[in-house]
Amino acid sequence: MSDGSAEQVLADVREEVVGCTRCELHRSANNGVPGEGNPDARIVIIGEAPGWHEDKQGKPFVGNSGKFLTELLETAGLKRDEVFITNVVKHRPPGNRDPLPDEIMACSVYLERQIAAIDPDVIVTLGRFSMAKYFPGEKISKIHGEAKEVGGRFVVPMYHPAAALHNGALRSTIEEDFQKLPRLLAERDKQRSIDREKTAQASQGTLF
Repeated sequence: MSDGSAEQVLADVREEVVGCTRCELHRSANNGVPGEGNPDARIVIIGEAPGWHEDKQGKPFVGNSGKFLTELLETAGLKRDEVFITNVVKHRPPGNRDPLPDEIMACSVYLERQIAAIDPDVIVTLGRFSMAKYFPGEKISKIHGEAKEVGGRFVVPMYHPAAALHNGALRSTIEEDFQKLPRLLAERDKQRSIDREKTAQASQGTLF
């Protein structure tokens, strides 16, 4: 969970992204899209890059992919305002092309600060570019839905909602992957309970 400064850190990142010139993407974009959501979110969702609708509104996942993402969260018993949603790059690439490595690198400082501030239990990567941050060299078709523990939290690679919209065969797959999220949160809760019990037992042991 976040500490008391998470909201301020996210506000600082938002302000910096709006005026960012770290890469060339800002030249063709209308708005920076820093991300939005709950600063105390247990789940952070990382997409690839803003699209046309996101560039116009300055908000992540507001087009058809965004509507589908909201539906996916609901199938997992989650509300959109419970999570934090962002992308690996914060400005729209021209023509919705793939983000380039130097653009992802330029934006990585913002993403790292967001994750550190929120300190989520679970990170969901949507699409291959956000997946590559945690699973370099892997194929999403091979590892989607498989949680990996990284730094005390679960990271789960999933297909991008846009892929499922374009390929109906992927729709049920991504729905099934999202429905694993409550179990992962329950596992983190269970582990915390075990850790607290061990700490309590250890402290009691020092009294005798």
